[in-house]
Amino acid sequence: MTSRSRHPGDESTGQAVPGTASAELLRSEPGARPRALVLSAGLVSAGAVALAAGALMPVVRGGSAGFTAAPLLVVLALAPAAAVLYALVSGRSGLTAGLVLGLTALAPGRLLLDLQLLADGSLAARPELFLADRLLAMPQAGPGLWPLVAGQLLTLAAGAFAAGTARDEAELAGELDGRRRWRLLGPVLGVAGGVGLLLAPFGSGNAYLLAKNAFEGPTVAMAGYLLLAALLPLTVLVAVSSPSAGVGKGGFAGAGLAALAVGVPPVVAGLVVDRLSVAPGSVVVTIAGLALVGLAFTRFDVAEADETVTGDLAGEARLPGLFWWRLATGGLALLAAGAAAAGALAPVLKANGPTPVPETPVRWLLLGAAVVLAVPALFVFVPRLSAFARGVVAATWAGVVLAGAAVLSAALSVTEDKAVDPALFGVDLPVPLPDKVGYSAGAGVTWTFIALVLAALAALAAVITGVVERDDSDEETDETRVSGTVLTPVVAAAVLAIAAFGTPVFGAPGYTAPGLWSNFGAASWGLLGALAVVLGLYALVPRSRPVAAASALAGAALVLGLRAAELPLVGSEYEGSSAGVGFWLALGGAVVTLVAAGMAVAGSRRAG
Repeated sequence: MTSRSRHPGDESTGQAVPGTASAELLRSEPGARPRALVLSAGLVSAGAVALAAGALMPVVRGGSAGFTAAPLLVVLALAPAAAVLYALVSGRSGLTAGLVLGLTALAPGRLLLDLQLLADGSLAARPELFLADRLLAMPQAGPGLWPLVAGQLLTLAAGAFAAGTARDEAELAGELDGRRRWRLLGPVLGVAGGVGLLLAPFGSGNAYLLAKNAFEGPTVAMAGYLLLAALLPLTVLVAVSSPSAGVGKGGFAGAGLAALAVGVPPVVAGLVVDRLSVAPGSVVVTIAGLALVGLAFTRFDVAEADETVTGDLAGEARLPGLFWWRLATGGLALLAAGAAAAGALAPVLKANGPTPVPETPVRWLLLGAAVVLAVPALFVFVPRLSAFARGVVAATWAGVVLAGAAVLSAALSVTEDKAVDPALFGVDLPVPLPDKVGYSAGAGVTWTFIALVLAALAALAAVITGVVERDDSDEETDETRVSGTVLTPVVAAAVLAIAAFGTPVFGAPGYTAPGLWSNFGAASWGLLGALAVVLGLYALVPRSRPVAAASALAGAALVLGLRAAELPLVGSEYEGSSAGVGFWLALGGAVVTLVAAGMAVAGSRRAG
């Protein structure tokens, strides 16, 4: 928070003198709510003690950890509480609130990971807490599980008391001041960490502990990892948008410390436990967590021209300019489109024996999503059309999510039940097994997953590019917004979009379409993700400038058009297929969305 954004008379005495990164991190801010913060810090501390206690006791009756992890888990539990208490004692109210909220945001996902030990500890991939040495069926929870659950619940409760202070700090800070440079790296790290949480936490040659990614694991743990993967980047985005530098830095540090608590134990387990190995997923989560904590020690805003800051190299640093962000957006989008095309054309499944490989018709939808993303990505490199094309890319990446999830679902439904060969785990059998018959994932699955990651990074780059465009714009006083008449078709389009993604686009004998309210499966996550992106774009339209609104609406129309295109691209591969209600709803939603885009542009012309 720079001097321009402080209220008169709010120049706090005892404020750390800027000049070092640590002084900038621990800078005092006005607006403290002592009672709420003290209670919040107390709850976080109590939760940390409970987590440490749980690490010292067995979480499964008759079971033990795969290595001596208690010292590591105690440090990971107590370190965030120590940071919160230090910030509180030092009078940094914004930093304290941000730390608590960052920890709170990831607590629900961590709670679900712990509850997997209650649901079925034999399926939990938690070698730091429990590693089976024999076959177990539904082992009973041990005394250590309940302090772990209590610790996460106490952390959740702490966030309720810290939210008020964070809101007060944001109101005192006013408008987001300065050009947000270093803080823009945070969302990139959040998305990278989220991707790492979806990968297998470690490699395994242990027959009693299989290495599975989030989608292949047990239900409760899958929900936990998905929640963590969604909330980590979302938490960082909220911290980025906070006008209070203290709250923003605290959010970075809190989310980073929580990510370390999830990522570090599997890395250590892969290094020290026999038959386990380090996997890229946990390494990415650990690096992202460390980097987020490190970003909390940088200046969040560039110093104003009339301010003199010495000795703080972070304050003088600059992220790449608009040209490079546009280049990154277009490049990542084209790479994502290329990977999606490769995923559609490469074999999705491969047979482990003479069995013929079934077709995967949904891959043609992935090829269509690649085209829908690649076309606007090319125009990002055209200066006069770059801003509009970037807005379209910020929407059409959801098409890769929509189709990619369907492709991965098709592969998982065939490969998830294949038997495990004991020979792979060093188990000798007196009689050799017959030749394996079944299917395994082909190169198309790998390329599809790469496309999903690149599409998410392209969307993030598009959002950051929009922020930089606004920061670098000479028209800072232009507060033009779209006409209120656009709201009617936007609301109608939102209703049609919800119905379009929730109902089947086509029907065929023997085919059951994934849905949102019934037949919810892995492919349904793609439907839900694409719908969330489209609805998010609709929600931003009333607060956007006319051209930005038109580009977002054009992108949303393309996503709805891709949903309707499922009929010719996928339905044509099924004998006896016919158009469903979802096809007409998606088509109508796309038309109404384009009408709203035209009205936004027309309003811009009238305003000019």
